[in-house]
Amino acid sequence: MEPIATKPSTILLVGASRGLGLAMAAEFVTKGWHVIGTVRETGGTELHELAHAHPAQVTIAPLDITAPDQIAALRNRLLPGSLDMLFVNAGTANRQQGETIADVSDDEFVHVMLTNVLGVMRAVEGLADAVRADGLIGVMSSGQGSVANNTRGGHEVYRGSKAALNQYMRSYAARHADSARPMVLMAPGWIRTELGGPDATFSIEETIPQLVDTLLARIIHRGLADVA
Repeated sequence: MEPIATKPSTILLVGASRGLGLAMAAEFVTKGWHVIGTVRETGGTELHELAHAHPAQVTIAPLDITAPDQIAALRNRLLPGSLDMLFVNAGTANRQQGETIADVSDDEFVHVMLTNVLGVMRAVEGLADAVRADGLIGVMSSGQGSVANNTRGGHEVYRGSKAALNQYMRSYAARHADSARPMVLMAPGWIRTELGGPDATFSIEETIPQLVDTLLARIIHRGLADVA
C-alpha cells in the first residue's frame, strides 16, 4: 500500500469509525488538524462521510488492532516521527455486560481482553516510532478501570480489561520515563454512545471538546503525563 502523507499537526486516531473516536476526529478537524483515522470496515462508516466532507484533512486507513500484521502494515506506511499525536481509542465490551467474571464464556473474555488490552498495547508499541520525539501518545481508558472506585461491581469483564490496560500503559510509561513524549490515559466519564448506552451521564457534545482540549494542552506544554 502507498505511504500515508502527513502534514503539520497530524493525529493518528486508532478506532475512529463511530462513537467517541468519530467525535474526536470531527473535533480535531475543527481545530485544523490532519486526522488519519483507522477503521475495520472498508467503507460506509460515518468517518468516510467526514472524509468526504473534508478530503484535505481526513485520511482513512484500515486497521484491526487484534491483527499484528495489520499494525505492522500501517506502521510501514508512516515515516518515522511524522505524527504529532497517536491516540488509541479502539475498544469493545462483552455482549452481556451484566454477567460476572464467572459467567462469561472463554471466547467473550478473550475477545474483550485481546481488543481492549493486548491489541491496544500492541498498537502503542508498534506505532510509537511514527510519533515525533516530543509528540503525544494517548489511550482511551475508563473510570471503570479504577480499583479504588469500584464500590458497586457490575460490568466486570469490561472493568477488568480497563484496569489491565491502565497497568500496562503505566508500565510502558515507566519503561520510557526518559522520553520527552507526554503519555496520557483518558477517562472521559460515562458517555451516551452505542457502547455507553442511552442512560449514560454525559453527551458526546459536552465531553469530547474538553477531552481534545486536554490533549492539546498536554502536547503544547510537553509535560510527562499520567492519568487525565
